[in-house]
Amino acid sequence: MPTYSFATVIVAFVVSVYGHDCTKYSLTPSDQSLIDMMKHYLHTSRKADCPVTPSQQDIGVTYVRWGKKICPENSEIVYTGQAGGNQHTNKGGGSNYLCLPSDPENGEAYSYANEGLYGAEYEIHSTSKPSGLPASLAEKEVQCAVCRRKGKVSVLMIPGRKSCYKGWKSEYSGFLMSEHITHNNKDYICMDGDAKPLDNRASNENGALFYPIRAKCGSLRCPPYKDNTEVLCTVCTK
Repeated sequence: MPTYSFATVIVAFVVSVYGHDCTKYSLTPSDQSLIDMMKHYLHTSRKADCPVTPSQQDIGVTYVRWGKKICPENSEIVYTGQAGGNQHTNKGGGSNYLCLPSDPENGEAYSYANEGLYGAEYEIHSTSKPSGLPASLAEKEVQCAVCRRKGKVSVLMIPGRKSCYKGWKSEYSGFLMSEHITHNNKDYICMDGDAKPLDNRASNENGALFYPIRAKCGSLRCPPYKDNTEVLCTVCTK
């Protein structure tokens, strides 16, 4: 029944009940039934128009912890897996890294020649590793975890810092990484400062690659930045 039609019924009913000279009026069972029905209608129709306010338990943000398969304290694991992305020399396809779940639901066999999803490897060697990361990570695949921080509404990766600004909580800190400058572009990500390999294999297939980033002064103002230094990063929530 349209809203205006039902409103007309309500007005007519009110007039019929109260629009007379009697000082008292006893409702019949059918009258009370109609009143109850109108109350239910008004309650449900108005409830549908009201915005739903999520409880504090429903609020949260997600982020990827690159290089680890566990989440920081106070964050829950959504899933864990391995980092992947487009092959570093491909001209087309995705330009972002992905955290691929360790329990995929695979599709059917497919022969179309558009391979655009590879595992990702650490390109961290003794001559190029950031401080604190071992050279033994070289050519090994990268683990990752998708984490959810309850009770927060914002998440932010801050490049160039290892600590968050006032009012923000650091989920983890590490080193800014991406593809090599001679490869096709990838996103910047924050690799955990205690990154671990996916396993003991080192296939060296050169799919998607993670290289540490170095700061270069010029258009980048130094100070406050410093030339030829590793770039720190942190993931913050609020």
